[in-house]
Amino acid sequence: MQESETVEEPKNFKFFSHRACEFFPCHAVKDPESFNCLFCYCPLYALGEECGGNFQYTENGVKDCTNCLIPHSPGGYDYVTERFSKIVELIKK
Repeated sequence: MQESETVEEPKNFKFFSHRACEFFPCHAVKDPESFNCLFCYCPLYALGEECGGNFQYTENGVKDCTNCLIPHSPGGYDYVTERFSKIVELIKK
């Protein structure tokens, strides 16, 4: 292979849709075909306000991610995995 050639990265592992789930889709969406269930529970939840998602806090102080679709979007896998280092730093504390 020449240096100018690039190898395309497989992308199938970045998407999973669990249509048989009784909660599918767990968020209101326009296009259920592109709804990614891979991060059913978002690993970025633990980052609190640093997650970057569209969240709010309930009256009881619980983080509510109902309006966030980042982990369920086509680019969600990359967005979440790019922030794993922040989770690691949180764990080290």
